[in-house]
Amino acid sequence: MQHFDVVIVGGGMAGATAALAIKKTSPTLQVAVIEAFAPKSQTHPSFDDRSIALADQSVQYLKQFNLFNADWPFAEAIKQVHVSDRGHFGKTSLHHQDYKTNALGYVVEVNPFGAYLHQQLAKTDIQLYCPAAISELKQTQDSVELTLNDETQLSGKLLVVADGAQSPTRKQLNIGFDSLAYEQGALIANIEVEGGHSGQAFERFTEHGPMALLPMTQNRYSLVWCMPNVHLEHYKTLEPKAFIAELQAAFGYRAGVFKQVGMRAQYPLVLGRVEQLVHHRSLLIGNAAHAIHPIAGQGFNLGLRDIQALVELIASKQHALGEHAFTQAYNRARAQDIKTVMTLTDALVRLFSNSSRLMALGRSCGLLAMSLSENLKAPLAKQLMGHVIKGKS
Repeated sequence: MQHFDVVIVGGGMAGATAALAIKKTSPTLQVAVIEAFAPKSQTHPSFDDRSIALADQSVQYLKQFNLFNADWPFAEAIKQVHVSDRGHFGKTSLHHQDYKTNALGYVVEVNPFGAYLHQQLAKTDIQLYCPAAISELKQTQDSVELTLNDETQLSGKLLVVADGAQSPTRKQLNIGFDSLAYEQGALIANIEVEGGHSGQAFERFTEHGPMALLPMTQNRYSLVWCMPNVHLEHYKTLEPKAFIAELQAAFGYRAGVFKQVGMRAQYPLVLGRVEQLVHHRSLLIGNAAHAIHPIAGQGFNLGLRDIQALVELIASKQHALGEHAFTQAYNRARAQDIKTVMTLTDALVRLFSNSSRLMALGRSCGLLAMSLSENLKAPLAKQLMGHVIKGKS
């Protein structure tokens, strides 16, 4: 049996980032990653074709480990965010200059970013088991013992679960996942816009649900269009020209004239959180720990803060790796931030998915007030830029 200090299950964005950050911060530790899918053609099949929004705080953290470069051909800066309520008078904008930063965040294409992370893994002495899956898991007093599907046996003082929203490892640990399905799904696609986007992102609330346009390279936007589930199939299967016309009608012309749409995909929207973040010598990070609505683009950023807390806890050496005091310290470090972001995100969904005229008036007044007051903008800016928002327990 091979013995490691840290074993990470899942080599996607969260798992690969965690492994690299741990190894670069604590180079003497022996780290292993177990990933179910082998890389193909410089990409990684566990990374879908979506783009993700990296908040400014996330970008600064990744730069510490050489895991982000603003000059990448698959990264685009978000210079400004425009928030509006379609058909109502309220709107507000956030500009990067107002917060003394080069960008509010960046939009990164997932496939090349994932490929880059795996290239970095290959340059370290991190042990990668790929393709591989856990067939048996046993928790002992001093370690977690694993048997892989090829009969390989290994153990770790700490098991980090990062194998996604449907985490099979979470199930093996008998950790429940409380989830609430919204009556909405998300349609995602890349949209080409005439004349470019100048780094401007949009969050637009429409009668059917919120829409986000995030600037990408090559005059493209990454579209996330949330809508009632009954409408998803209609918009997914429309002919491209018809889809562009309906998107333009729903969004308006504030972002410019849409020219072309790429492949469309859809996925369900849920609010979900594990019943417990930690178990004996085990803890969860990223989508294995929480699922939130994409309305504020905080999913991966929240996972990165999980990683940051874990890496700092390991480096501090305040508690023996994997022991009860260690996992409880991680739980304390992460529970409140996760709860706050999930509560705020859910409140936004319910506020902006309500067709009540009174609610619409309240939204408009709130957005108008934010446009006039920097103090009222501050919490929104902090969330978009990825800073931890303090809340009461």
